[in-house]
Amino acid sequence: MTAPSPLAPQSSTFAAAPFKPRPWLSNGHLQTIFGNYFRRRDELPPCTTELVEVSPATRNQISSQVLCECHWQPEEVRAERLTVIVLHGLEGSSKSQYVVGNANKMWRAGLNVVRMNMRNCGGTESLSPTLYHSGMSRDVAAVMQSMTVRFGLSRIALVGYSMGGNLVLKLAGELGALRTAQTVLRAVATVSPALDLAESADALHRPLNRIYERHFLSALTRHFRRKAMLFPHVYDPARTDGLRSLRDFDDRITALYSGFQGADDYYYRAAAARVLSTIAVPTLILHALDDPFVRITPRSCQAIAVNPNITLIETQHGGHCAFLGKAAGPDDDGYWAESTLLRFLLAHA
Repeated sequence: MTAPSPLAPQSSTFAAAPFKPRPWLSNGHLQTIFGNYFRRRDELPPCTTELVEVSPATRNQISSQVLCECHWQPEEVRAERLTVIVLHGLEGSSKSQYVVGNANKMWRAGLNVVRMNMRNCGGTESLSPTLYHSGMSRDVAAVMQSMTVRFGLSRIALVGYSMGGNLVLKLAGELGALRTAQTVLRAVATVSPALDLAESADALHRPLNRIYERHFLSALTRHFRRKAMLFPHVYDPARTDGLRSLRDFDDRITALYSGFQGADDYYYRAAAARVLSTIAVPTLILHALDDPFVRITPRSCQAIAVNPNITLIETQHGGHCAFLGKAAGPDDDGYWAESTLLRFLLAHA
């Protein structure tokens, strides 16, 4: 297949088009629900799969690997093109519709695209003896490093949705704090990032949001029981008995098996909010004020405001990870967040 030509931005200045929701989708709950199920047109070429070791084997555990689905431009231009690693949200995968939508737009723009599955996601429970959680930014760093070394990449950008947004922001802040001079990371873009984990988990437990919490809790419980079947010497399936909230799951399961003292300790240590001030690459955060459950606290907004590397765009509508807008023309499919992310990456990376 002939490589698409990279779309050069007119200038390095980025300006997002205003978000105008579809007339019958101005409600945040409707945006969230329909955004999760609307299928994207998928014209991606066949992918190659890469298994990346993100945690080496120890005396007591086998190594952990994650599965990446890669769409490369032809070899003669691959290394010079921007490579975008796209990360899904809680209980999503590389096949989540927003991941597919972004990948198609980025591929057509001439970029390499890596659709990364977190540990245990996308049917990969057997590839890791551990659970996954919102603090595993080192897994993203391992994928970045592996792809850079193997394919000689010179520029990488990270895109993350919801939980994936927290992960890529956390990694950017950690790299900035280390003053890593030789990093290939050029930009970060996020949609509805759960960067204040405790506040978002509590908002998820509110009565109007229980439908979402039950969805997440059911999926997490099902996958945990599968992990217990695969690794019976590690996990006790009885720990899922009587769970009533995501905070319960994180307190009784995530924290216990991932080295945290409890849900509060996990939410604090895994939250990207702690490292917003050290992000040193161009970063975009898209957040809808009618997002049912992801919250960005005033303290985090202040940290964002004083960091010149971060652009925060908050819209009145858009729901969680949806932003279903009016099509602006024949070449616009109405997925405003996906188009905005692409324009940001082309301007800054």
